Amino acid sequence: MKVTYVSSEGDETVIDLKGGVTIQEGAIQNLVDGIDADCGGGMSCATCHVFVDSKWVDRVGPPTALESDMLSAIPGSNETSRLSCQISMSSDLDGLVVHMPEEQYGY
Repeated sequence: MKVTYVSSEGDETVIDLKGGVTIQEGAIQNLVDGIDADCGGGMSCATCHVFVDSKWVDRVGPPTALESDMLSAIPGSNETSRLSCQISMSSDLDGLVVHMPEEQYGY
């Protein structure tokens, strides 16, 4: 299943991920620049912030209340913002496109 990571400069990196792997894990395992993941996927730092492409927002679904709280404190977050450690790959998300912010802001 494919995920396309788009850098803030517009460069695309396409990665094949297995089901159950988070978008954050896929980025770290494949050395994709733009996702820092300082907490290793524990949803405690917000340095894996991404913008879900507008075509995919409904399929990915909304963030949890805790994730929303973390996202609300990130400069530049918006209605398509998600923490990539909270999005697990599945066949429904094959072809997913996420955009990285210019800068990651952590807690």
